[in-house]
Amino acid sequence: MEMQQFYYDNKIVKKFIYATIVFGVVGMLVGLLLATLFLFPNLTDGISWLSFGRLRPLHTNAVIFAFVGNAMFAGIYYSLQRLLKTRMYSDVLSNINFWGWQLIIVAAAISLPLGYTSSKEYAELEWPIDIFLTLIWVVFGWNMIATILRRRERHLYVAIWFYLATFITIAVLHIFNSLALPVTFMKSYSVYAGVQDALVQWWYGHNAVAFFLTTPFLGLMYYFVPKAANRPVYSYRLSIIHFWSLIFIYIWAGPHHLLYSALPDWAQNLGVVFSIMLLAPSWGGMINGLLTLRGVWDKVRQDAVLKFFVVAITGYGMATFEGPLLSFKNVNGIAHFTDWIVAHVHVGALAWNGFLAFGMIYWLIPRMTKGKLYSDKLANAHFWIGTLGIIMYTLPLYVAGFTQAAMWKQFNPDGTLTYGNFLETVTQIIPMYWMRAIGGTLYLIGMFILVYNIIKTVSANAAIEDELAEAPALTVVSSSRVKGERFHAWLERKPIQMAILATIAILIGGIVQIVPTIMVKSNIPTIDAVKPYTPLELEGRDIYIREGCVGCHSQQVRPFRSEVERYGPQSKAGEYVYDHPFLWGSKRTGPDLMRVGQKYNDNWHFNHMWDPQSTSPGSIMPGYKWLFANEQMNYGDMEAKLRVMQKLGVPYTDQEVANATKNMEEQGLRILENLKSDPDFVKSYEASKKKAAADGEEFVPMDKREITAVIAYIQRLGTDIKVKTTN
Repeated sequence: MEMQQFYYDNKIVKKFIYATIVFGVVGMLVGLLLATLFLFPNLTDGISWLSFGRLRPLHTNAVIFAFVGNAMFAGIYYSLQRLLKTRMYSDVLSNINFWGWQLIIVAAAISLPLGYTSSKEYAELEWPIDIFLTLIWVVFGWNMIATILRRRERHLYVAIWFYLATFITIAVLHIFNSLALPVTFMKSYSVYAGVQDALVQWWYGHNAVAFFLTTPFLGLMYYFVPKAANRPVYSYRLSIIHFWSLIFIYIWAGPHHLLYSALPDWAQNLGVVFSIMLLAPSWGGMINGLLTLRGVWDKVRQDAVLKFFVVAITGYGMATFEGPLLSFKNVNGIAHFTDWIVAHVHVGALAWNGFLAFGMIYWLIPRMTKGKLYSDKLANAHFWIGTLGIIMYTLPLYVAGFTQAAMWKQFNPDGTLTYGNFLETVTQIIPMYWMRAIGGTLYLIGMFILVYNIIKTVSANAAIEDELAEAPALTVVSSSRVKGERFHAWLERKPIQMAILATIAILIGGIVQIVPTIMVKSNIPTIDAVKPYTPLELEGRDIYIREGCVGCHSQQVRPFRSEVERYGPQSKAGEYVYDHPFLWGSKRTGPDLMRVGQKYNDNWHFNHMWDPQSTSPGSIMPGYKWLFANEQMNYGDMEAKLRVMQKLGVPYTDQEVANATKNMEEQGLRILENLKSDPDFVKSYEASKKKAAADGEEFVPMDKREITAVIAYIQRLGTDIKVKTTN
């Protein structure tokens, strides 16, 4: 048998590992800052790019795409070469993948704090970055598939199945969810509106978790856990069942994020059914991972790598038990919009993704540097500090979630809300936020221990170089099944057929759920009273999106007595038909704003945005002082915005488009006149005029400043449909 020598590319793995560590520290530091802002909301007062609303998407993108994404690539590039007994197809493509991915991360780190966002959760990056991300993802897939086709190993190991499914599904999800019409270089509007946009977003959002944070890491689990334990995978048959059932069922579960919403009931119920079914394959994978460690539990007690893997797999099991649990409507009615969801997400992120990445790094670096880990004691210390951090982070938030839900739904004997002031629920859970910040600090300390340990290991051992390997050449793989060969064994020799079947499996659920919602108009009935936003209101909505207000405020009243009493009648699908994108939100750190329009006067909103605590004592909302600065609104883009909205089906007339600037000015002047009803405003406003004149500076009237547009938008919310005033 002819033996061939070649080199595994370890340098690309090294690059991705180092990027994982660097961006892990950055992402967690931003997360800790956000946790601190819950306790000291004015810590970054007046600094727009350090405000909570702008930093939150930076944190989620840094952790998901920078930390977890780089760890995923590191593990795939290492394991794929060894499972296929070949070097990666192209060093050039590998490096384009690496540097392109880092460029995307840097672009996100710059654009998100500057307020360039689509507002779609886990998909906030604007259209030019989305397009570049697509190209880099294609480069990754091209390199992977070409490597598979030139392999020296006949059968594809289970980890590779998960890698293929990850590439295919993320490509489909990203492309369809990111469809938008550009307005300017860094501004676009989603092609979907309202309910359709919500469904497509959470089809993406849920499955981004499934196919970016889960399936590739399951592939890494199937490779690194057996390697670290020196044991075979517990069950090959269970691996097959796990893979196919997981990728088929997962794609259907997105609507469980939209229960009790304006989404049609049939779509909600489909999401519930498949979410509950998802428990079986998820726990099948967990069981397969944990039972791979049978017979080596004594080693687990000593080996930090195996400890990290055990807690990671356990965290995966806990998170994937909780997901189906939260899809039950009665449980979802309690948990949704509360901190319970934040705890749930972080069990997955901190335990499953974080600990699997840490274990992988601690296992890889000594082998790639041909030496030992600098300190096993430090690695074990990292494990215990990190585990304590996870517990102290998540448990208080579970308590906070239950507390919020119980207080929101509590009634007095006379039928009034016991806690009619939303802030009463906020102040009650501040101690839990303190504990969350302490837990996050502990987890970050563990990360710093890893940084030190890895630096010392790399400096003490040999430089990471490409690794010489030898394997027999693969003869031509027959396309026909050998007599007695099972179908799946044949399929493991046929990567293209496997990829096609995986594509079909993941497309079925999306087609069944999304196509009828988009194509069948009767699913989303319109309401004659609902009209498009005025130009000034649209500008205010864009500023609202820019500032990340949707991260703390929902715009979706559910059909619960407590919510109807607190916020007004249940939201209707037809109220959102002109919303590109939708802004239903996923957490209530502040109250729902669906029907807040005209509830308070313009002066109240003016003062609230300047200093929230002046109007709402105890509020943890930061001020937005930059909205009041002497900066004129960008009137020049409004005509382009309305033109794009016309293309999306919003019924603006050509005359309304032509008169956009005039209409903005007129509505702004009306708001200014309303503000002048407050003597304190008049006094301050006149003083600022005189100061500008004395300093020789141009004075921009208040009606042309961004705060005026924000007030116009907020005052519009929920006013198309006349409803009875509620408490």
